[in-house]
Amino acid sequence: MLNAVGDPQRILLLGGTSEIGLAIVDEYLAHVRADVILACRPGDPDAEGAVARLAGRARGVRVLEFDAARPETHETVLADAWADGDVDLAIVAFGVLGDQEALWQDQARAVAAANVNFTGAVSVGVLLGQRMSAQGHGWIVAMSSAAGQKVRRSNFIYGATKAGLDGFYTNLGQALAPAGVRVLVVRPGQVRTRMSAGVKEAPLTVDPQDVAKLVYDGVRQGKTVVWAPPAFELVMLALRHIPGPIFRRLPI
Repeated sequence: MLNAVGDPQRILLLGGTSEIGLAIVDEYLAHVRADVILACRPGDPDAEGAVARLAGRARGVRVLEFDAARPETHETVLADAWADGDVDLAIVAFGVLGDQEALWQDQARAVAAANVNFTGAVSVGVLLGQRMSAQGHGWIVAMSSAAGQKVRRSNFIYGATKAGLDGFYTNLGQALAPAGVRVLVVRPGQVRTRMSAGVKEAPLTVDPQDVAKLVYDGVRQGKTVVWAPPAFELVMLALRHIPGPIFRRLPI
């Protein structure tokens, strides 16, 4: 259950070694001593480091094997996550970027990326909604992207998957509201993580900790969407209204 000031007692991070996801957990642990469940890829070499990072601040840290690309296993994973009681906050923070020029020309790789970024996210979203509706409370934080708000030629496989994820979780929040379950969709621009390490840094780039603070405040304020940084909402508003022929000529 949430504590008296609304902070979670048990946190589930799907994408247990995600830098942004772990930063969000760090932010919560600065306010509350919660139990943490890290759902990580089988054999993830960063899982041990993630546990060590949280140890001493969390009440306890547990690691589960989680493969986003295998929806048939997700019910078992979530059953294990709920084995010790209610999960108050679930963070959906897994995803792949890949070589965007290679992906659109390779069916197998494009489908694999879509299976992780979109199908896997929908799979866990439905199951999280069912479990949280049954317990009568809970927050789902879903990591979307500004890239899904105006899909660009330069990364349209990734952008298309994030557009789908964004639409799903935005409406999932509306569907779950009567059951007392809330959904926060997070739309970062570029974030300094391993995923963006080889990409030229763009204006308004932020650190994972910046995103984490916005998520924590967004949940406390009952928001349904947060942009990271907030100014990116204005940037995307402008880009969405640029006519297609002009937008296609922009160097983005």
